[in-house]
Amino acid sequence: MQPFKILKSIAAPLEIDNVDTDMIIPKQFLKTIMRKGLGKNLFDEMRYDEKGKEKPDFVLNKPQYRNAQILIAGDNFGCGSSREHAPWALMDFGIRAVISTSFADIFFNNCFQNGLLPIKLSKTEVNELFKAAENKEEITIDLENELIISESGKKYKFTIDAFKKHCLLNGLDDIGLTLQKESEISDFEKKQQTSNPWL
Repeated sequence: MQPFKILKSIAAPLEIDNVDTDMIIPKQFLKTIMRKGLGKNLFDEMRYDEKGKEKPDFVLNKPQYRNAQILIAGDNFGCGSSREHAPWALMDFGIRAVISTSFADIFFNNCFQNGLLPIKLSKTEVNELFKAAENKEEITIDLENELIISESGKKYKFTIDAFKKHCLLNGLDDIGLTLQKESEISDFEKKQQTSNPWL
């Protein structure tokens, strides 16, 4: 998993409440277990018309937001079914952080498992960042110091669980955490083979 330390990017404003996981990545694209390739179908029904052509008014189709790595979203982002494909699709598109007032619990935790940083701020703060995004300001996210800084210099403090923060800073998912104990696991297996060879 790619470590997350400091991210500086244009932010895309998606000012829609209750964006559910089927809106993020529709059900017909859930046939794969690969994390790559889902970005092209991110927000598929909002991004494309019935003929598969891009809708020019959708935020991620606008030239200034195509390379945004930060998404500013409305309330209750990631609600709906508990598909891990939702953070996969966001990451594959290039989104590394989502800022909102609230997230669905399962989506919120899935983000951390996949290197995507979900940040909760107050309604006032999110509205200010919507305006900054609409003005095409670059936004800096400093995970170590739990700080967001707009291009105009406004600072926003956020809080992240210490363990989740450690994992993101060091690029550790569950497998990475387990591999940190590789030598202890190997020692245990050798002792187990010696003391219980029938197992």
